[in-house]
Amino acid sequence: MRKPKDFDSELKALADKAKAIKERRVRQLGELVAATGADALDADLLAGALLHAAAMKDAATKEGWRKAGTAFFQGKARQPAP
Repeated sequence: MRKPKDFDSELKALADKAKAIKERRVRQLGELVAATGADALDADLLAGALLHAAAMKDAATKEGWRKAGTAFFQGKARQPAP
């Protein structure tokens, strides 16, 4: 005879895993802000810049930012995004 599944414990394990992933994501975002030097910016300014970036529709601008971010993570010389 097969042992019945314990759905409650499986759901709890999945919820715990999702919480750990969210916490890691928030921690990594904070580390990224510090690594880029953006932690020196005023919180309102940083929030405004992020909101503007999220709402940006210009693909060329986004691609420039993406290239600058790639260069940052690869350790290449930093150049300001156009």
